[in-house]
Order: sequence, then C-alpha cells, then structure tokens
Amino acid sequence: MQQFRTVFLSDVHLGTAGCQAAQLLSFLRQVEADRYYLIGDIVDGWRLRKAWYWPQEHNDVVQKLLRKVRKGAEVKYVAGNHDEFLRSYLGSHFGGIEICDRQVHETADGRRFLVIHGDQFDVVVRHAKWLAYFGDWAYVFALWANTWLNKVRRQFGFPYWSLSNWAKLKVKNAVNFIGEFEVSLASEAREHGLDGVICGHIHHAVIAERAGIQYCNTGDWVESCTAIVETQKGNLELIRWADENAGEDDRTILLPADGKSGSGRMRKAA
Repeated sequence: MQQFRTVFLSDVHLGTAGCQAAQLLSFLRQVEADRYYLIGDIVDGWRLRKAWYWPQEHNDVVQKLLRKVRKGAEVKYVAGNHDEFLRSYLGSHFGGIEICDRQVHETADGRRFLVIHGDQFDVVVRHAKWLAYFGDWAYVFALWANTWLNKVRRQFGFPYWSLSNWAKLKVKNAVNFIGEFEVSLASEAREHGLDGVICGHIHHAVIAERAGIQYCNTGDWVESCTAIVETQKGNLELIRWADENAGEDDRTILLPADGKSGSGRMRKAA
C-alpha cells in the first residue's frame, strides 16, 4: 500500500467502453491518501446521453471512492466538460463528495496550486462546441482503431503503442494546441498569485514548468492510466500505472525514481 498526502485524478470517462476501470480499481486499492481531487470528466455524460453503458467495474470505481470517504478521506469533484451537468450542483455534496468548479490546493511545503479541469481554456469547447463533439467522436474512433492495431502488434511481439498520443505529438496543430493550453493555464495560476496549476482535459500527463509556473496535467484513465500524487513532504510526482500486462493478480506501479518527476521504475505492489 502506497501512502500519499493527496491524489489527483482526471479524465476517467466512466460510462464509455474506453475507460480503463480495472486499472483504476487496482490503483485505488493500492493507494491511500488524505485527500483526493477528481479533476473532471470522471463520468462521461456526453456518451451516456447517447447510449447507456455502465458495467459492474464502473460501479465498483464509484463504490471504492465512496468507501474512501467513509474511511475519512476528503474527496473533491471538480467538474469538467464531459460531466458539465454537475456544474448545476456546485457546493453540493453527494455521498460526502463535494462538487466544485475549481479549487486552490496548498501542498505540505506551503505552495498553492490552482486545481481545475481546464476546458474553460479550450477555445474549441468554448466557442465551437459542435467541433468538440466531432473531436470526441474522432477520439473514440482512434481508440477503437488503436485496440485492433495493438492486437496485431502483440501477435508479432511488439509492445503497446498509442495511436492517438502519436497523432497529438506529431500533428503540428495538435502540438500547438497543447502548448497554448499549458501556457494559458499557467498564466491563469500566475494571475491569481499561485505557484502552479494541476489540471486534466487534454489527456497529456506531464509535470513541467510553463511561463514560470509549475504546470501539472494528470493525464487520463483511457490510455495512459496516469495520476499525480503529493508526497507527505509536498513533492508532486507523476505516477504511470502499469499497462495491459499488469493483471489483477500481477499488479505493478510505476513510481518516480530518485524523487524526479516524470521518470520512474517498475515496482511490484504488495
């Protein structure tokens, strides 16, 4: 069991076939924290409006989070664009989980971070929502294609490879969008006199410096299976949970090596 001060998760997309609920369950079973931030798109309202999809593992994730609340953990749910229906309930509590639009988190070493999903700084979501819906469809298609592509790759002994991540990092416009998004969030934190920002939305996990501010993106639980954690000393670290080779009886966790953010080593979970 790994013990942290705070755990930050986003973009789980419960209610979709692409959600890696089994991986998230294994993560939640082996990680404990005093506080959890669910930073948007935990439930995918866009998909659930079109077709109901809610297998038992998705329900198990919800029950696991509620169980952590009952055991004394503080859980805050920061609404995103796929679960924007929750923005009608800001300040409400469901099962002890507080719904909010943004938060300011203070680390153990006194630094203050803006915690926000990030869709508010996505010009496509704000000004061309139809295009955001189209992009969501294209992303789902890419995940479907990626599944079959990796089945073929495994037959030939090749490791897992993410088509959508490759596209995001190779297509010039996508790279520019990620860079502009990161700088916009960092600037928002700086304007409020904060030391950094922790967000989600673009499914691109990283801890880096942007515009003189520490920028942290939690990634997602559709492809990368990543989270950001705060240690008891206040350090922020990126955890990359094991890929498809980590089964229920053989779970592994990628922990930061030598305290350096973004790098890690595989360690067998107890």
